[in-house]
Amino acid sequence: MAERIQKILAAAGLMSRRAAEEAILAGRVSVNGRTAALGERAEADDVIALDGFTLIEPEKKRYLMLHKPRGYVTTLRDEKGRKTVVELLNGVNARVYPVGRLDLNSEGLLLLTNDGDFANRVMHPSGDISKTYLVWVRGADLPHAAERLSRPIALDGVKLRPARVRSIKLNQDDALLSVTIFEGRNRQIRRMCESCELHVTRLVRVSEGKLQLGELPLGQWRELTDEEIHYFD
Repeated sequence: MAERIQKILAAAGLMSRRAAEEAILAGRVSVNGRTAALGERAEADDVIALDGFTLIEPEKKRYLMLHKPRGYVTTLRDEKGRKTVVELLNGVNARVYPVGRLDLNSEGLLLLTNDGDFANRVMHPSGDISKTYLVWVRGADLPHAAERLSRPIALDGVKLRPARVRSIKLNQDDALLSVTIFEGRNRQIRRMCESCELHVTRLVRVSEGKLQLGELPLGQWRELTDEEIHYFD
């Protein structure tokens, strides 16, 4: 994916973006042997030089979707010796980190990247990115579970935006719900259910904004497409 040359120079640790812009305006930067223009973009395989010296190519940006299984923590390492999601990234050959989190016993869509700007766009509240989960629950009054979870709920003294909840399947002892939330508080859905006297037996995240987990097999990962990356612009 093409990036502005001043951003590439800054990412390489040579100078600030402002200094990079000044270097470009002064004609000190070239792309593939041609003097660069301010605002120009370059691809990962372009040869960028500053004052005639070729830059060391920065690490290629990676954008991954993982179908996280239960029993893995969303950290790079764990002091308790538990399995981490990075153990599932066979063949990635890049240092990526989770975007947001899924707790130990939750499953589903997890993004990983080495692009800090992308991670911030996904996680920042101003992005207003919804997250949808399939939630299996047990408890009292299951026929009205969706209605109860749709009501205003406060966690840690903060009133949450109302969740979108619908009942998918109702059995005698449990129910399957689709729950869409708009915040990312720690263990939010489990705590919402607890406040309604519901016990979560399984929780799977199936979407973030427009991005869908789809048919990605459990424990497997894939690269995001350019279109999917731009969902979060």
